[in-house]
Amino acid sequence: MTEFTTEVVAAPERFALWQEVAAQSHMPNRHRSNDHDDFRARMRIMDLGSLQVSALAYPHLEIARTAKVIRQADPEAYQINYFLAGGAAISHGGRDTVLCAGDFVVVDSSRAFHADVQALPDGWSGLVVQCPRGVLPLPEKAMRNLLGVPIDGRRGMGGVLARWLTDLNARAGEFTPADVPTLAQVTRDLLASVFAVCVDAEDAIPPEIHRHALKRRIDAFIEQHLGEPALTPDTIATAHGISARHLYTLFEEEGRTVAAWIRERRLEHCRRDLADPSLRSRSIHAIATRWGFINKAHFSRAFRARYDMTPSDYRHALPHAMAVQK
Repeated sequence: MTEFTTEVVAAPERFALWQEVAAQSHMPNRHRSNDHDDFRARMRIMDLGSLQVSALAYPHLEIARTAKVIRQADPEAYQINYFLAGGAAISHGGRDTVLCAGDFVVVDSSRAFHADVQALPDGWSGLVVQCPRGVLPLPEKAMRNLLGVPIDGRRGMGGVLARWLTDLNARAGEFTPADVPTLAQVTRDLLASVFAVCVDAEDAIPPEIHRHALKRRIDAFIEQHLGEPALTPDTIATAHGISARHLYTLFEEEGRTVAAWIRERRLEHCRRDLADPSLRSRSIHAIATRWGFINKAHFSRAFRARYDMTPSDYRHALPHAMAVQK
């Protein structure tokens, strides 16, 4: 992981530094900004082999990729932009589009585009995935239909991809080089699945990518519904239009059971809440109920089996000022 900020140089030099770093890390473009006199911006880059995932924070930025710039340097890559805040107007692939927070948009480095982005420098404005065109198992003709088109990142497979990228950025410091192949595969599979649905080309996706994407969608569903006591393998299978047997097989491939994974995630959320100083006034039973544990005795036994102490002992063993473990 690499982090960069323009604030390492004096205010008049910041915009030029951003242009230089952006050209090296992503692709050369022409830039203009209303804030060029003091361009305060940050960038975080995760190198996932053939994929690169970046988080960006900057104020206003106008980006132009012209035919001349393309002739000078073209990585022949797709750039998938996810807007966390602010918005943009973009012209690409013969389309003029307005984008807002929660939207994805795909651009092709070999085609000219113009974007006017209104972002927020105080927090991450957006996430960008850049990958060679050949990495995605979709025909370039099909992908051309996506260029400059808003893709909803608030629901469905787009929502799964958005949550994955957001979590990837939030946990960037936790990963080791050994994690890179898995992170790259999950990211690539989710991208392919989202785009295949958008261009009605799901038949072009290999079965293993469909399977990985389905598993990520199920994981996200479980995380969203942990607080519901009725969350069971049957309800999960029904919600995803698959048989319970198929669901069990997906989890067996990862060496776990559905019930054990639900229990593990519930216990982890309970542990975090018990460690949170701001929740010390909340009863242990209320915390357990919030995460789907209705029976006090069952929760206490499960917690002790997982963490070698009762919930009460765990909470009392923590100093009042202890921060929640991330």
